[in-house]
Amino acid sequence: MRFEGQTAIVTGAARGIGAAIAQRLASEGASVMIADIDQEAATETAAAIGDRAVGQQLDVTEPVSWDAAVRSAIDRWGRVDALVNNAGIAGRSAPIWELAIDEWQQVVDIDLTGVFLGCRAVIPTMIETGYGRIVNIASIAGKEGNPNAVPYSASKAGVIGLT
Repeated sequence: MRFEGQTAIVTGAARGIGAAIAQRLASEGASVMIADIDQEAATETAAAIGDRAVGQQLDVTEPVSWDAAVRSAIDRWGRVDALVNNAGIAGRSAPIWELAIDEWQQVVDIDLTGVFLGCRAVIPTMIETGYGRIVNIASIAGKEGNPNAVPYSASKAGVIGLT
């Protein structure tokens, strides 16, 4: 088991790609925090994975929420070895002139600022332990763009640049 004894936080892990990532990490021996805005779904996913997983409510746009999640992981496992910044939303598909500023802001806050905040939250503990890995999930839309997914494309381009 190549991740035996390691711990990981996976965001947006209550369903979809995040749940699959968390399941795979756990099957390879990692202890995994299923971090998601939806606490109930996170807890259900963790229960389905088994005793290597725990559900944690996390709003990736809120530094205080990140601090609580990282503290919870450290209290439980003593360290954070990996972070998978997977949480994201596509937003509404529409031409740029039809998008409201709040639609833009919501996607940027979750898809880009959430990645920044996650990195910022875990890196100090990774430096302290001398080990850590961060995986930031981007998209081909961040390289090629999509005229009807402007906030998403711009955010994912930002994730690529941040990474």
